[in-house]
Amino acid sequence: MGESAHDPDAGRAPDYPAPRHACDAHFHVLGPVDKYRHVTTDLRYKPPYEPLESYMKIARRLGFERFVFVQPSAYGLDNSCMLDAMAELDPGIRRGIVHLDEANADDRVLASWHALGVRGVRINISPVRKPEAGLADALRPKIARTARICQELGWHLDFLTPGWLIDELMGTLAELPVDFSVAHMGLYPASDGPRQAGFQRFLKLAGDGSRRCWVKLTGIYRFSQGGPDFADVRPIAEALIDAVPGQLIWGSDFPHLSFHDKVGTIQLYNLLGQWAPDSAVRERILAINPARLYGFE
Repeated sequence: MGESAHDPDAGRAPDYPAPRHACDAHFHVLGPVDKYRHVTTDLRYKPPYEPLESYMKIARRLGFERFVFVQPSAYGLDNSCMLDAMAELDPGIRRGIVHLDEANADDRVLASWHALGVRGVRINISPVRKPEAGLADALRPKIARTARICQELGWHLDFLTPGWLIDELMGTLAELPVDFSVAHMGLYPASDGPRQAGFQRFLKLAGDGSRRCWVKLTGIYRFSQGGPDFADVRPIAEALIDAVPGQLIWGSDFPHLSFHDKVGTIQLYNLLGQWAPDSAVRERILAINPARLYGFE
């Protein structure tokens, strides 16, 4: 993705220097379609070609030194594109979050993934899915089985689900025996503000003292009404930063699938500087917290 009139970051520069060991804790790579076949059912976007080198151009501009690959929904259970890209980076600076068929998890495959730097398993439900009776109950056995696998490996669970579903799963999450991360600030509608009941319950979960619930400051365009600088997200971000600064991590969500021509990575990075003007707080979010969750040295 080169600089062009269609690049939302054209003319932008980072507003602040990244701290040492800054980590992008949530981004995707997508390879050539003749090599990596994407899943066509229930796909909300046409997968663009966004290989690792495209991502690294912007990551270097921002000063990131550590990287957490996240399996995109486009490839379903086939993690090969992500794993191949991970292998291009030094093992000490890379981690990965896979999709997993937990009912058929092979110990040898899991061990090889761990050696490559995989440290988590994704539970992914479309962020635009409408409330659906029984979905939370149907998911609980899968969550329990995946949590057992993660517990044995020292991995964590990574949730991407709409806010209404996080709310229905709250009791299950509170009892998980492993760490877990929640993408996109829980995907509660930004227009309802930080005082909405579900988000308040989510804040309590993240701040329950167990330090197991991690919140990703990611994907804000997926729960915002839009507008200049996604102003409706700021109160939610600031509520999280005020309540649980030690449980927050940041990710670019590159290449901003479904929004790639509207949202820039530098734009999002600069917004963190507005939400967290204190450089020490940003260091926690960008470097210290992810080092703890992902086991970086």
